[in-house]
Amino acid sequence: MQRALKCLLDRLLALLSLIILSPVFLIAAIGIKCSSPGPIIYKAQRMGKNMQPMVIYKFRSMHVGMENQGAITGRRDPRVFAFGSFLRKTKIDELPQLLNILFGTMSIIGPRPEDIDIVRRYYTDEEKRTLDVLPGLACPGSIFNYTHGDLYLTDEGTDEAYVNRFLHVKLALDLYYIDHWSLGYDISIIFRTLAAILHTAVSSKQMPPPLEYRAVFGQRPIP
Repeated sequence: MQRALKCLLDRLLALLSLIILSPVFLIAAIGIKCSSPGPIIYKAQRMGKNMQPMVIYKFRSMHVGMENQGAITGRRDPRVFAFGSFLRKTKIDELPQLLNILFGTMSIIGPRPEDIDIVRRYYTDEEKRTLDVLPGLACPGSIFNYTHGDLYLTDEGTDEAYVNRFLHVKLALDLYYIDHWSLGYDISIIFRTLAAILHTAVSSKQMPPPLEYRAVFGQRPIP
């Protein structure tokens, strides 16, 4: 029953958000067109529920053709144009995924959809449980990425650094979410995500790790 309600709420919230945020979509589209030649929307190949490849929609933040030079971006990745960096920092670049939610291929809250090659090469059998549910716009792993991702990744944001230092930490937090899921938990993640994005956008101070980090790793220090 709760799962059915989650699906219904996802689509209603996605539709409402698309209507309310339509001016943001327009500003983003104009900014991209004025900043870099190419399409406004980038279609990214990701792994979806039940190990089924899928396409997610994003506002383009890189110069055309640069995505082939690696799946992961760093803080000062030269492939990202200036307005694209703003879109990434504020997470506006992810808003077109509201269409994925409306189409039923994503959820508001769920593990972030990962690069297909990274899933196939590096996920353990246990970590593949994160693919038993619909991917989402936000989750404990994405909150941790907003607040502490730069501590794990090099400035170049190489795939190797991401896999070796960050990926399995993020997935451990998302597994905790899956094992403790409830609608109330989803609602708390929505507000915590908004708080993390706002803090990251306006402040240089380090936020504490999300609650799930201490639940999973105890007092293990963050690198």
